[in-house]
Amino acid sequence: MKAGDYIFVEFGHNDQKQKGEGKGAYTSFTESLRVFIRESRARGAYPVFVTPTQRRSFDEKGRIKDTHEDYPDAMRRLAAEENIPLVDLHAMTRTLYEALGVEGSKKAFVHYPANTWPGQTKVLEDNTHFNPYGAYQIAKCVITGLRNLQRQGYQLDFMEYLNPDFIPYSPSMPDPVKLFKWNPSPFAEMEQPDGN
Repeated sequence: MKAGDYIFVEFGHNDQKQKGEGKGAYTSFTESLRVFIRESRARGAYPVFVTPTQRRSFDEKGRIKDTHEDYPDAMRRLAAEENIPLVDLHAMTRTLYEALGVEGSKKAFVHYPANTWPGQTKVLEDNTHFNPYGAYQIAKCVITGLRNLQRQGYQLDFMEYLNPDFIPYSPSMPDPVKLFKWNPSPFAEMEQPDGN
């Protein structure tokens, strides 16, 4: 890390699993985020917070269930307190998954019938990790969030390097999965057969 670098901080999935005395969104998690802020700023770098993506967890009405408890809110509060730019991926992925629907959203995750990949004898149903199509939609959400930050007045010097032809994206209107083409990675494991 050096002066002028931007540090994207996205935590909350695994931190949420920590249990015990002094563990939680507004205690250990917030203090860990403060360490990232202090250490980044001490080196002349700029932290940018990104709230965690939603998990693919729907209720009976087809709405995303919040599974991250207070962790996204803890990031939002600390970002406001410390004037840290924040991309609210938690909110955007709720919109994205609900737009894709209960069944359609499986196309964005590591959901594959048995024998889709060589040596894959079990059904894969991972509601947290993305396949290439899902990762591409998430990347578009992040870029959209960064552009929103620019409109809010945050100076993000690296934005000049992003493709100026990027078509405005809305997570409420995801790209059709049928039009998405991606060559499979030669580096694959059965946990994430599209590549790591």
